[in-house]
Amino acid sequence: MPKRLRLTRRFTVAMTNDAHRTLFRFAEEAGLSVDEALTFFFEHFGSVTHAENLRHRLRLFKAELDDRKA
Repeated sequence: MPKRLRLTRRFTVAMTNDAHRTLFRFAEEAGLSVDEALTFFFEHFGSVTHAENLRHRLRLFKAELDDRKA
């Protein structure tokens, strides 16, 4: 029997315009609400990411982070 989808936690999140557009586009293409799309990503994080790519992209993001905040 599948787990029931109960969206019980809410949090405020800030994101870039690019991230926001990508999230909304993914949700629309998948036929999900934005909440459901985020839930999907976090519940299946390990299987929807490639570990080596993730580490590399995270290093690049962190290296640019201070400049992006300015």
